[in-house]
Amino acid sequence: MQHLPESLATERLMARKLKYEDAEEIFYAYASKWEATRYVSWPVHQSVADTNKYIRQAIADWEAGLAYNYSVRTKMDNKLIGSVGVVNDRGNVQVGYIMSPTVWNNGYATEAVSGLLKKLTTWKGVYRIWTFVDTGNVASQKVLQKTGMVEEARLVKWFRFVNQNNQPRDCVLYRWPNG
Repeated sequence: MQHLPESLATERLMARKLKYEDAEEIFYAYASKWEATRYVSWPVHQSVADTNKYIRQAIADWEAGLAYNYSVRTKMDNKLIGSVGVVNDRGNVQVGYIMSPTVWNNGYATEAVSGLLKKLTTWKGVYRIWTFVDTGNVASQKVLQKTGMVEEARLVKWFRFVNQNNQPRDCVLYRWPNG
């Protein structure tokens, strides 16, 4: 499989490969915010050093073709507002995203994920595009539905979210209907 491009664009957003110079913005925009990170797989960051470690791993994963993580910025003012990305397991592609609480309810998550899905549908070798979300994360479920992803299954005690006391949580599995 080929690599994804280092940048993507939508009407209001630019997404580009994570870079070390993004660390401080990422930390303050969402990585240090419990309300933003409560439904992600990694612990809330305590310092910019934690964010730098995350970026180091993201860059290594990109180069290895394992995962592709983008910073998401508004075109209007170049403000970093979130991240979108994929984990690639030989064409079985999991989508993920996070947005700063300061921009919630503006359609940015839907737009960023839709832009990524559009690119993934042209990526050679992809046979499945999917993600999962905690059943309590209703806002994220709405985002996925707006992008065209469809619910595939309810998963009992599927995942331990580190920022949810590491207890097994029920999740909803979504898939892209054409992949």
